[in-house]
Parts: sequence; C-alpha cells; structure tokens
Amino acid sequence: MEFSVEFKTRWADFDVNKHMRHTAYNDYAAETRIRYFKTCNVTLDDFTEHNVGPILFEENTSFRKEIHLGENITCTIKLVGVSKNAERWKIRNEIFNEAGKLAAVINVFGAWLDLTKRKLTTPPEKFKNIFTDMPKTDDYKDIIIKK
Repeated sequence: MEFSVEFKTRWADFDVNKHMRHTAYNDYAAETRIRYFKTCNVTLDDFTEHNVGPILFEENTSFRKEIHLGENITCTIKLVGVSKNAERWKIRNEIFNEAGKLAAVINVFGAWLDLTKRKLTTPPEKFKNIFTDMPKTDDYKDIIIKK
C-alpha cells in the first residue's frame, strides 16, 4: 500500500528565486514520516511514554524539478532498509510537484534514541510495526549491524 500526503505549500517555503527553498523539502518529508508513524498507531505521545525518539545520522536530498510558489505537492514514503530488531532504518521520501513530476528524492538513515541515556536503543515492540507494512523500494536491503 502506497502512503502519500498532499500539502499546500506556504509562502514561507519559498526563496527569493521564487522556488521552494531547499530545507522546505526536508520539512515536508519529516512531516510525512511522522504522519505515517501515526497511521501505524505510533504517536508523539508514544515517544514520550516510551522515552524514545527517532534520530537521523544522514539526510541526503536530490533535487530534480522546481516547485513554484502556489503549487501543491505530494510526498510519499518507502522503506530502503531496516535492521533485524528495527533499531536502524533507511527511508526514502519522494516529493512530486502539482503536475505529478518527481521534484526531489530524500533519503534518510536513522535509528532510535533512548532520550534519558542519550544512547541508541532497540525500539519498543509497538514501534516495529512502522516497518511491517511500509512499502519497500526496488533497491531495499536488510541493514546488518556489525558489533
């Protein structure tokens, strides 16, 4: 099942060149990830309850087409990889312009952080559901953690 969110862009998303500023793409991708988590019954309250939060090691954005002032966009989410216990994960967001053309690809590599110990942790069982039904990319690979 594909998951996507349509957004109405805002004046604050654009720069002096009259196209969407680079960091706005990443903001919409992050919002899409959090909305996807919610569809898996993992909410911001769960982060607080379990004292665990997502962190990013790496975020890479490839820009393909401009998005102009006033355009609506659609952002999708797919799983690029996940480790055995869902400790680490790679997610790809794709952003499409109003005409349905691919405008940006955002790849993130992340993990779960114990917010008290400030150390990486295995997520609670409930959080592992995030990756169960997430659509996978064509280049999906399991993440092997070397200890």
